[in-house]
Amino acid sequence: MSQIIFITGGARSGKSTFAEQTVKSFGENIIYIATAIPFDEGMKDRIKKHKESRPKTWTTIEAYKDFDQHFDMAEVKAADGIIFDCITVMVTNLMMAPKVDFEMVDMDFVNELELKIQDEVDQLIATVRKRNLNIVIVSNEVGLGLVPFYKMGNFFRDIAGRINQKIASEADAVYFTVSGIPMKIK
Repeated sequence: MSQIIFITGGARSGKSTFAEQTVKSFGENIIYIATAIPFDEGMKDRIKKHKESRPKTWTTIEAYKDFDQHFDMAEVKAADGIIFDCITVMVTNLMMAPKVDFEMVDMDFVNELELKIQDEVDQLIATVRKRNLNIVIVSNEVGLGLVPFYKMGNFFRDIAGRINQKIASEADAVYFTVSGIPMKIK
């Protein structure tokens, strides 16, 4: 039977470290789904540090969409566990894909975009359940900070917040991390 563990928390709260520790309980054959795109030097450095922190034996797949296709790979089917790091970066990538000015879009566009992102998450969860996979999903908690003063920030916060709620409702266990300390909340 598949298991979905959802880990959320603020930036640099220890989410990824806890996720890496948690996934080891599933076994040694681990797949790491990395959703980040190396778009600048800061992100390249962040990706490098993440890679260095995990065991070299883990297989990395760089993807932020079309998970049914990625999870059809033999390596994934044979995996003991999967880390998906992270949902909020995936949401960002999917929001940026249309290359629009969010100050100029209407709510119909935003609602359609959110439905597309929701479809990707639904596909991820359905594929995990159908293939009986164990997964640890990481996401940033976006509701504890200031309200963004620009439209894209508000759209992102709202979409990511609803996506996090969706995953938490589907997850078998949910953890909130603060200062490197995980707290089980479900």
